[in-house]
Amino acid sequence: MEKTERQDFIIGRNAVMELLKSGKEIEKIFVQNGDIKGSVLKILAMARENGVPIKEVSQTKLDMMCAGGNHQGVAASIPAASYAELEDIFALAQRKGEAPFLIIADEIEDPHNLGAIIRTAEAAGAHGIIIPKRRSVGLTGTVYKTSAGACAHLPVVRVSNITATMQQLKKQGVWLYGADMDGQNWCEQDYSGPVGLVIGSEGHGIGKLVRETCDFIVSLPMCGKVNSLNASVACGIMMYEITRQRHGIQAK
Repeated sequence: MEKTERQDFIIGRNAVMELLKSGKEIEKIFVQNGDIKGSVLKILAMARENGVPIKEVSQTKLDMMCAGGNHQGVAASIPAASYAELEDIFALAQRKGEAPFLIIADEIEDPHNLGAIIRTAEAAGAHGIIIPKRRSVGLTGTVYKTSAGACAHLPVVRVSNITATMQQLKKQGVWLYGADMDGQNWCEQDYSGPVGLVIGSEGHGIGKLVRETCDFIVSLPMCGKVNSLNASVACGIMMYEITRQRHGIQAK
């Protein structure tokens, strides 16, 4: 199977076809605009059948992504680390003898943000991260690098439906705290017990249905002229407030 110099891409029609047949995890299929014919049509049909996201891009963009390799109009991005299952998060919490603490990243598209969130979550003692399959960056090489290797230690679960997963978590006793505007002050909220912190996308915050599914909305004060924070920064502040409370750390 031909790989580019970037180890998170598989290029060429035959290589991508075999990857789809293998059943291995695929982040996304990229196809060149105006080159959707022949075996590419079969690749796209297989991708749709397996629920793999598809994106049309220009030849220039595809050339750049594939580092000048002979992509034949199609490429597939693969995760730089393996995804976990939801049960793995609960198992890790149980092994540590702690109430589950997880992060739900709703449509984070910037790989540097997701990598930073994973890195901070692992340091703060979280037991896992949940991301959506669509409209979100996955475990790309950039995410792995930005996480400083935390991806190898913290379970990252990718799900088809964030709100359905949140409902499942609630049935398992997890309280969901959404980070958004017009909520309770973040440091006045009680985070005892099983916690799921929901952080939204860089541009739009958490989605309407996701917000409605949360048990609580918590907010950081905005004292300047800019009314929002970088997603990973906001998430980091809130994660460490949760960690402070869970460890019983009091200000002197």
